[in-house]
Amino acid sequence: MMCMVKRWCLVVLAMCLVVLTGCGVSNSGDRSVTHLTLWQGVNPPPNRDVLQTLVDRFNETHPHIQVESLYVGQSDQQMPKILSAIVGNSAPDMLWYAPMITGQLVELEALRPLDDWLNASPIKEELDPALLESMQWEGKTWSIPFGTNNVGIFYRPSLFEAAGISQAPQTWDELRQVAKALTIPAKNQHGMLLPLGKGEWTVFTWLPFMWSGGGELVQPGDETDAAPQVQIANQGAIAALHLWRNMIADGSVVLSQPERGYELDGFLAGRVAMQLTGPWTLGQLAGTQVDFGVMPIPAGMQQATVVGGENLFVFKSTPQREQAALVFAEYVLSEGFQTEWAIGTGYLPVNLRSRQDEIYRAFADQQPAVDVFLDQAQYGRSRPIFPGYNRISDNLGRAIEAVLLGKSSPEAALAASQQRLDLALGAS
Repeated sequence: MMCMVKRWCLVVLAMCLVVLTGCGVSNSGDRSVTHLTLWQGVNPPPNRDVLQTLVDRFNETHPHIQVESLYVGQSDQQMPKILSAIVGNSAPDMLWYAPMITGQLVELEALRPLDDWLNASPIKEELDPALLESMQWEGKTWSIPFGTNNVGIFYRPSLFEAAGISQAPQTWDELRQVAKALTIPAKNQHGMLLPLGKGEWTVFTWLPFMWSGGGELVQPGDETDAAPQVQIANQGAIAALHLWRNMIADGSVVLSQPERGYELDGFLAGRVAMQLTGPWTLGQLAGTQVDFGVMPIPAGMQQATVVGGENLFVFKSTPQREQAALVFAEYVLSEGFQTEWAIGTGYLPVNLRSRQDEIYRAFADQQPAVDVFLDQAQYGRSRPIFPGYNRISDNLGRAIEAVLLGKSSPEAALAASQQRLDLALGAS
């Protein structure tokens, strides 16, 4: 696998070297000042403004460390740039990115492990322990959470009331019943929207159902084989796909446009009563006159959700630059940063003290949906962060799409995807 990764990096290096010319690390200026570069893909643009305000504040209070925050595109645009920068010895000092990239960066020996710093820092005690899974790989800590979120179900209370529904569903069976009651063909109204497509959004919003059904994607390797064992054709995955297929058969579900399951048009228009999304949507909804509420994802065998958000990575460079980057990392984890970042963007704070901060509590009191996501966070699970997650996601996405389109049964779709995945991982 290592050889394949390096070959891929060399290819993208040739493709992207020109792009990196304008993104290199600045070495100019006062030698007593350590200049750091942060690559990020924060979106939408107003969230980038929040980040820039916080970076500016850090620079004002740390005159000997100056951080330059650079927007380098969304995740699919960033990957070639990141890999090319590593091979070309021009990596940024810090990276804001989803934690699933961890294993790939570790294989490339690009990251500074953070255990020594984090274990010695008092900030560790303020960090939500549920997020450790997204930070660690092979017994070491490689990143810190920048902000977190999870997936719940947004619903229209007015449509619930009109259908005589007084309580949110708490189980899969209740979810099916409620979705049926909310479906009114004469009004072109459906109980729920499900995301169609084989991309990461579909996988991301489906995984809570797999975990809730008792499924596990990864089993740890044994003493003779350290590699994790990936089993996407598990019983929880089969049960979750049966649930979604049954809701389609009930006529209570409408599918999104392909790869656009995050769009809220149907929900806002009242054509959809329930939709899977997360707290990043709160700002958009609060700016409308539409009534909405949030419920936890109903449970199959157990309650579950999927943890989203991005982490902060520190690249290997020089001792001086790495230490300066760790000062910024501690600032990111601080109560003050997390409170302002959460209020400004809709992310949930990763700092436990921030969640009890007076200013944040006042914000949450005005938006009760925030507490739903905070309460559900304890049941959150992170997506795998070892090399090859993109292959897992791709094959899960294919299976989900095949089932939603009625082209295959859950068992057959997952078996076919497992076979493709086994061949891909074996070849690497």
